Amino acid sequence: MSKCIFLDRDGVLNEDRTDYVYRVEDFIIPTGVVEGLRMLKNAGYLLIVVTNQAGIARGLYSRTDVMRCHQYLQDQCGNLIDDIYYCPHHPDFDSQSLLRKPDSLMLEKAIAKYNIDVSQSWMIGDAPRDIQAGKRVGVRTVHITHKIPELPVGDQQAPNLLEASKMVVNAAC
Repeated sequence: MSKCIFLDRDGVLNEDRTDYVYRVEDFIIPTGVVEGLRMLKNAGYLLIVVTNQAGIARGLYSRTDVMRCHQYLQDQCGNLIDDIYYCPHHPDFDSQSLLRKPDSLMLEKAIAKYNIDVSQSWMIGDAPRDIQAGKRVGVRTVHITHKIPELPVGDQQAPNLLEASKMVVNAAC
């Protein structure tokens, strides 16, 4: 079985914005993200992005835009990410979907596809819905709080992905 890090995208792998991040020129990768991803990959984890992309349902951008941003991220980090799952739905604009976090279908699909051992896996996200999705499938969680102290909702908390990566690798030792 494989061990995995599930990663939210906006606010974890790239800077979040008040509007949607769907153009490569707006896709800003914070300092330490690539190093954190490399650290997790070197520790033997699969890296799988699970992201809500409601802007698709709202008609603001396309699936192609999402994949263009993902390819940019892959190019910047040396293709460390193993897969990306995204939910294009929003209940106010098209349909309900179990893919949409805090539901866990994106994670469940990846667990089945990659034979993931949830007891050795983690979800890293910056929103309560990310942590809830992780808890639903039984993985440990790290809440990226950006500003400590912020009320943590995960098993652990960290200010950014690099610090979260250090926690995960040290917890595995």
